[in-house]
Amino acid sequence: MPFVPVLHAEWIKVRTLRSLLAGLAAILVATTAFSALFASSADSGVDDTDPLYSAFFGVGFGQIAAIAVGTTALSSEFRGGALRLTLSAVPGRRRWFAAKATAIALPVLAVGLLTGLVTLLVGRAVLGSAGPAWGEGLRGAVGCGLHLTLMALFATGLTAVLRSGVATLSLLIPFVLIVSFVIGDMSSGVADFLPDRAGQVALHSTWDGSLGPWSGLAVTALWAAAALLAGAWSIQHRDA
Repeated sequence: MPFVPVLHAEWIKVRTLRSLLAGLAAILVATTAFSALFASSADSGVDDTDPLYSAFFGVGFGQIAAIAVGTTALSSEFRGGALRLTLSAVPGRRRWFAAKATAIALPVLAVGLLTGLVTLLVGRAVLGSAGPAWGEGLRGAVGCGLHLTLMALFATGLTAVLRSGVATLSLLIPFVLIVSFVIGDMSSGVADFLPDRAGQVALHSTWDGSLGPWSGLAVTALWAAAALLAGAWSIQHRDA
């Protein structure tokens, strides 16, 4: 079966998952809300050293929702024999997995870019003259959308390897909330290359580490690509 009909079929699956729609909404709400709260604190003098980070602080929470979207969209295939039914209709396993990943990435990217733009507008409104300039802010908005998409794809690949949404979320959420910060406190620059932190370099006005905005996103893209390749291998060689 050609790729386009497979993608269309997977898109129908994705858009009919209520939990997935809730996850996409959570990306926008969590990112914007936490960014606004932090920006209001920064505006009152708690932290006004990095205007871009002050405006996009909530991406650290929004990426949890993005991880949940990528995990939920694929883990539904491993329940009730759904994957066997899917592969009976689409024997090309790698083609199916590529279509599934694309069907996940496109809505997350659209919502991520919208989230970045809304967060920028809210941040500039709250921070006023202390907010980021438009050029820098638009870079942050694009970086926000790309980072959220890459984290969703990273979760998608890992879910294909683990074949369990619960296992994936149990691994990634504590990692993002706890382990990543512990490693960051104990290491000198190593944490900058972790998937959840490398992409967020694009959300800083200045950065003392070895990565820049786009090289940081490239590192997160490499993590996502590695997870997707491992997931494709798992789908191809393991029983449905």
